[in-house]
Amino acid sequence: MTDATTEEKPGISAAIIVHEGRVLMVRRRVREGELSWQFPAGAIEPGESAEQAAVREALEETGLTVEVVKLLGERVHPKTGRQMSYVACSMADGEAVVGDEEEIAEVDWVTHDQIPAYVPYGLFTPVQEWLDQELTGE
Repeated sequence: MTDATTEEKPGISAAIIVHEGRVLMVRRRVREGELSWQFPAGAIEPGESAEQAAVREALEETGLTVEVVKLLGERVHPKTGRQMSYVACSMADGEAVVGDEEEIAEVDWVTHDQIPAYVPYGLFTPVQEWLDQELTGE
């Protein structure tokens, strides 16, 4: 039996966009706890897959057209408690810009060695492993 008073929030899908040895990160205008810099991400809409949501959110938030490489993994985010899907993407077209000025303050292409300064609490292990491989060739 489900509790009708508990409204389930939709899952969040994040686009992990790697291009020319860097990964794209966005700085939110409003912090979510410790989260300030993160990957382009947003709610998965009804009838939408995590992969479709990642592509849509990348376009809305950064102006980039991306293609799905693969789903890296899913978890309940330890800082927000939200169900998260992480989707590896490659850039197909466009230039990274602040596409949603209400939500996003800044975008930046981050090198592998800069990631800890942007995300000091660490990344989800499958995402970190993907970036280790894609950004350093290890």
